[in-house]
Amino acid sequence: MQQHKLLLAAACASLFFIHSKISLAADRDSTGQVSLGNLPIHIGLSGLFSAGGSSADTDELAGLQSGGHDPNRNGFTLQNVELSLSSTVDNYFDAQANLIYLIDAEGETVVELEEAFLTTRGLPGGLQVKAGQFFTEFGRQNKQHPHTWAFVDQPVILSRLFGGDGLRSQGARLSWLMPISWYSEFYIGTQNANGETVTSFLYAPGEEVGGHLLRARGADKGSDLLYSVRWLNGVDLSETASMNIGFSGLMGPNSSGADTDTLIYGMDLYLKWQPTRSQRGFPFVAWHTELLKRDYEAGDRADPSHETLNDSGGFSQLLWGFKPGWIAGLRYEYATANGDTAADPLRDDRKRISPTVTWYPSEYSKLRLQYNYDKTEHLADNTNHSLWLQIEFSIGSHAAHTF
Repeated sequence: MQQHKLLLAAACASLFFIHSKISLAADRDSTGQVSLGNLPIHIGLSGLFSAGGSSADTDELAGLQSGGHDPNRNGFTLQNVELSLSSTVDNYFDAQANLIYLIDAEGETVVELEEAFLTTRGLPGGLQVKAGQFFTEFGRQNKQHPHTWAFVDQPVILSRLFGGDGLRSQGARLSWLMPISWYSEFYIGTQNANGETVTSFLYAPGEEVGGHLLRARGADKGSDLLYSVRWLNGVDLSETASMNIGFSGLMGPNSSGADTDTLIYGMDLYLKWQPTRSQRGFPFVAWHTELLKRDYEAGDRADPSHETLNDSGGFSQLLWGFKPGWIAGLRYEYATANGDTAADPLRDDRKRISPTVTWYPSEYSKLRLQYNYDKTEHLADNTNHSLWLQIEFSIGSHAAHTF
C-alpha cells in the first residue's frame, strides 16, 4: 500500500514538473499539440472503465478474466488510465512513454511504466532501431494498448502465454523494411527475460506450472535473454480489400529448471474490406485471427520428471462497421494444454464466444456492450455467463497507432 502511494506521488510530481516546464515556454497550436521550442509534444490521457456482472463470483473471475486490464469483478472496474507522451527528440530520434494507472481487485492503486522507448529516424536501407521498455512485436494484438482493443478483454491465450499485461520488457530491436514490391518488414530483437511481464520465461512467483515449482534463476549470460523474430507482410488484394499476414517466434530461458527453455511461435492474419466510397471510414468488414503454441521445457534435464509442456490456442474475431460510429463484432477463442490441467485456470481446456457492439459518439469516446459465454474445466459448473458495459474517453493528443 505504502509503495503504491509513493509511486503515485512520484508520478504526480513528475507530471506537475512536465506541465510547469511546458507552460512556461510553450505555444499551443490549432491541433491541441504543445510546442516546446520547435518540437511538438503530444500529451494525451485515455480512461477505460467497465461495469457488469458474471454468474461466477469475484474469486472465480480472477481465473476467467486473467488479463491485467480485463473487467475483474462483479460491479465496477477501472480497467486502465493511460498517460501518453511522445515527441520528436531531434533529427535522429523519436521518443514515447506511456504511464498506466489502474485500481486492482483489492481496491489498491497500481502505477506502471508501461512503455518508454526511442526509435531512430532516417537510417539508410529501410532500417530502424527501437530501444527502451516496449511491447514485444509478436503477432498483431500483443503490442496494442487496451483502449485500442476491439473487445472489452484480452484474448485468453495471450493472458496465458504473455501474462496479464502483455509481453513487454527492456531491450532493443532492429527492423528492416525490405525493398520489394509489396510491404514486407522483418523484426529481430532481444529483451530481458525476467519479471512478471515475461511470464513464460524467467518469472518465478513461487508457484507451479504443470506440477513443476518455479524458482529464481540468474540472468548473467547472453543465453539468459529473450530473443524475438517477426516477419510481417501486407498486400492489396483489390481496390477494396487488403491483407496482412505475420509469423512470429520467441526463445528464452524459463524458471522451472537450471537450464530449461521456452519456445513460442505463432501466425496472425488480418483482412479488411472497405468500399471505394465511404463516410468516416464506414462501412467496413475486418477479420483478425491469431494462432499460438508454446513448448515449455519443465524440470531439470537430469530429473526423471523432466518434460515438455505444450500449450496452444488462438482467437478469431470479425468486426462489421455497419454505419458511421457503430461496430458489431464476434470473437471465438480456445486454449488447451497437455497433462493434468482440469484444476488449473491457466492451463485447462477453455472456449469463449463473445458478441459485442460498440458506439463511438465521437473519435474521443466510446461505449461498448459485450457478452461472454465461457466453457471451462476448472469451475464446478463448466459454463459461465458475463455481461460487461465499457466506456472510454480520450483527451489531449495521443500518438498515432500503427495499422
